[in-house]
Amino acid sequence: MKLIRTVAELQAILVQKREKNKSIGFVPTMGALHQGHIELVKRAIAENDISVVSIFVNPTQFNDQNDLLKYPRTLDADCKLLQEIATDIVFSPDENEIYPEPDIRQFNFGLLETVMEGRFRPGHFNGVAQVVSRLFDIVKPDKAYFGEKDFQQLAIIRELVSRLKRNVQIVSCPIVREKDGLAMSSRNIRLNENQRKEAVLIFKTLSDSKTLRKEYTVQALKQWVTSQINAVSGLQVEYFDIVDGFTLQSIKEWSNTEYPVGCIAVYAGKVRLIDNIVYCTL
Repeated sequence: MKLIRTVAELQAILVQKREKNKSIGFVPTMGALHQGHIELVKRAIAENDISVVSIFVNPTQFNDQNDLLKYPRTLDADCKLLQEIATDIVFSPDENEIYPEPDIRQFNFGLLETVMEGRFRPGHFNGVAQVVSRLFDIVKPDKAYFGEKDFQQLAIIRELVSRLKRNVQIVSCPIVREKDGLAMSSRNIRLNENQRKEAVLIFKTLSDSKTLRKEYTVQALKQWVTSQINAVSGLQVEYFDIVDGFTLQSIKEWSNTEYPVGCIAVYAGKVRLIDNIVYCTL
C-alpha cells in the first residue's frame, strides 16, 4: 500500500496504471474509518484492478466550524486498517493540494438540496460537490463507492456526475450497522456511554415504523417516530421526513411514490447522527 500526499505523485502513478488498461475504483472519505468504510473499500478492491482511498477532511462542507474542529482525525489507524485489506493507494493530501486556489464554484441542485440536510446545513452540499468533483478530476476513477447512509448526498453526487458529464459509475452500498442496529459513523466515537446506548433507539424506532406503515398515514407515522425518539431525554430529532426516494420531496400519501424513504437526523447531546429506512410498497 502506498500513502501519497500530492496530486502530482498520485496522477503520475495512475497514468501508468491506465496505460496498462487497469481499472480504478475510488472511495472518497474524511477518515476516522469504520467497518462501513471498509466494506466500501473491499468492494472497490473486488471490482477493480486498482483501489484508491482518499482521506481528506473537507472544510468547505462544514457549515459549523466547531464540527470541523472536532471531526476525528486518525490517519495512522486508518492506514493500518486499509493496509490489512490490501488497499493499493491511500491519498491523504493537505488543503492546498485540493484547493490550490479558493474554490468559489457554486452548484445549484434545485429541490434535491433544499430539503432535509440541505435545509439544516446550508452550504453543505455545495462543499460536497466542490470536493467530490475535484477528487474525480484528480483520480479519474472508473467506479466510485458511496454508502447509502448518506442518502441525500448520494442523490446529489449522481446529479453532479450527470451535470458535469463525468465518466464515472457511482456505486451505492448498503448501510453497515453495529450489532445493535446503530448505523456506523465516524461521529459515533464522540458519543459517551449513555448516549451510545440511547442512540440505538434511532434505528429501532425506524424499524418499528415499518410495521406500522400499513395502518398509519404518512403524517401520523412521522409524528409517531419523532415523539418516540424525543421521549428519550438525551435525544432530539432535528428532522424526520418521508420522501420520494428519487426526488427527495416529502410525500403526503403513501400512493405518492413507489419508493418511500424515511430520512432522519437526531442529536445525541451535541453529536449529530443520520439514518434512513426504505418502506416497502403495499
